[in-house]
Amino acid sequence: MNQFSMQIRQGIPDRMPAHPPSSPAVSHAPTRPGLLKGEERKLAVANALRYFPEEWHPLLAAEFARELMTDGRIYMRRFRPRYEMKARPLCDYKANTIQAAAIMLMIQNNLDPAVAQYPEELITYGGNGTVFQNWAQYLLTMRYLSEMTEEQTLVLYSGHPLGLFPSHPEAPRAVVTNGMVIPNHSSQSDYDRMAALGVTSYGQMTAGSFMYIGPQGIVHGTTITLLGAGRKYLGLEPGENLSGKVFVTSGLGGMSGAQAKAAVIAGAVGVIAEINPDALYKRLEQGWLQEAEEDMDRLIAKMEKARRSGEALSLGYLGNIVDLWERLAREGIPVDLGSDQTSLHNPWLGGYYPAGHGFEESNKMMVEDQQGFREAVRESLRRQVKAINDIHEAGMFFWDYGNAFLLEASRAGAPGITKEDGSFSYPSYVEDIMGPLCFDYGFGPFRWVCTSCSGDDLSKTDRIAVGILEEIASTAPPEKKQQVMDNLMWIREAETNSLVVGSQARILYADMQGRLLIALAFNRAIAEGLIEGPIVLGRDHHDVSATDSPYRETANIRDGSMFTADMAVQNVIGDSFRGATWVSLHNGGGVGWGEVINGGFGLLLDGTPEAGQRARMMLSWDVSNGISRRSWAGNEGSLFAVREAMNADDRLRVTIPSAADDEEVSEAVEEVFGDG
Repeated sequence: MNQFSMQIRQGIPDRMPAHPPSSPAVSHAPTRPGLLKGEERKLAVANALRYFPEEWHPLLAAEFARELMTDGRIYMRRFRPRYEMKARPLCDYKANTIQAAAIMLMIQNNLDPAVAQYPEELITYGGNGTVFQNWAQYLLTMRYLSEMTEEQTLVLYSGHPLGLFPSHPEAPRAVVTNGMVIPNHSSQSDYDRMAALGVTSYGQMTAGSFMYIGPQGIVHGTTITLLGAGRKYLGLEPGENLSGKVFVTSGLGGMSGAQAKAAVIAGAVGVIAEINPDALYKRLEQGWLQEAEEDMDRLIAKMEKARRSGEALSLGYLGNIVDLWERLAREGIPVDLGSDQTSLHNPWLGGYYPAGHGFEESNKMMVEDQQGFREAVRESLRRQVKAINDIHEAGMFFWDYGNAFLLEASRAGAPGITKEDGSFSYPSYVEDIMGPLCFDYGFGPFRWVCTSCSGDDLSKTDRIAVGILEEIASTAPPEKKQQVMDNLMWIREAETNSLVVGSQARILYADMQGRLLIALAFNRAIAEGLIEGPIVLGRDHHDVSATDSPYRETANIRDGSMFTADMAVQNVIGDSFRGATWVSLHNGGGVGWGEVINGGFGLLLDGTPEAGQRARMMLSWDVSNGISRRSWAGNEGSLFAVREAMNADDRLRVTIPSAADDEEVSEAVEEVFGDG
């Protein structure tokens, strides 16, 4: 057994380790405010000590108390492993089952410094999207996975490995929950307190479900959104791109790092503001951003030159997005499309940096002057919305990118952010674009990871997927033809677009038919030896069936059920007994804690007939659940997709709604209630 395998099997080390050196090359999470007082501080330290032998407690108690004071959290930094954190070929993980080894690979990819936003604090993206709360949880989880058999399932509570429990080979190897708290205790302040105590975590979406694949995970959806916005708002014809059009937005950190790449793929001039120099220059070095500017005059000059020439270009601006919006508004510089991807689900703890305050100043202020920082954020949002409103009146089309921008701006009292009826003045991108175009028809962010870590394997999977989509496109009905062609263009160009960060992974929007056919073709290729190693299938939680979020994924459901969460919970339950290798259910993600319930899965294809059968059962449910719910809400695309699915499988029987006549309903209500 090699050194890496021995360290994994050890779990919590037998001897107290020395502190590992901190890498100067990685970004660190901002200090969290010290919210706990008196007895709660003692409880947080006592909770952390539970992972360690009692003889270590005197030393660790003081150490963890200092971490709580300096970080606002107990990360157990001493126990961060010294081995390189990255996805390794599956054969490097010594485990009793390859399913467990696949989960280990995915966990390490989520914490790879090339992938994760704050790797030493176990945060993958979004400012607070954690894989684990602390390093002891990581160490124990990896040990359990290395030891488990196919007769056991690992249970994780918000990163805490509760243990291995007897199950059976067809059960999931891991069941994960993150942030699942009683609804009346699901406010932001509840989260801040419970996270500091070490009893819950914010798994975001793919951070806590071990399915993050870097900014690639959102770049296809962002490209589709930009092209869809061009067609809907700017009158682009199918086949046209955004050449000569300017797209202004913010955020180059975690998932938002995809915006620059997507803008170029769509042919636009993308101008993206980012306040954190580490995040901006990381994307520049990785090739996800083409150019960076710290001077706004030079930035605007380059933007205008690219607009005139029709050049596809991504420009990063190191500065505050509010300053950029105000400059564009003041000088009347035209913008075609606009959005925002600051992490406003986490507005008080580093998700949004207010105008008028520098990056380091804000990090200090959010700890030392919490009320002052909150008012600065609110004032900044009010300024940002005013500038956006002015540019919108001049012809720009703006949408919320599902990051709680509209929600937090309305809470800040930004003028003009809501209409007279209380609805938002600007649409969510799901409400206006992705919902009716993709989710209603069953298209969503399908993804896969080659566990051989071989770029050659990834190229082979791309070619297999191209062949499948070409076949589907040849007979696609008009309702879905454009979506299939867009996805085909994407996968043909995926390798050229250099999307891989971390593991050898690919994102591809696909519907139920596409996911099933691609998965089964992959499984055959593994069985025939055409692909070297197993493949992990997954998806973003931002999908057809996975997420109930009234401000994003279910924003275009208008039967009054947009605030219910049956779909997301049922989806995880259904995936778990239809063959998923692991499943996860989360509170929070995207738009924030208490605002969304979402779930995910991982499914290992190993070339066996059993793996193929699991894929057939699980992937069909994972899409049909959502299109069925959306069809019951009366969404036309989903009504089409459900009927198509029932024709393809006579075992599927979905309750189809009878549409009410609006005039008849109005007359009946007026007659009975005497009002309109």
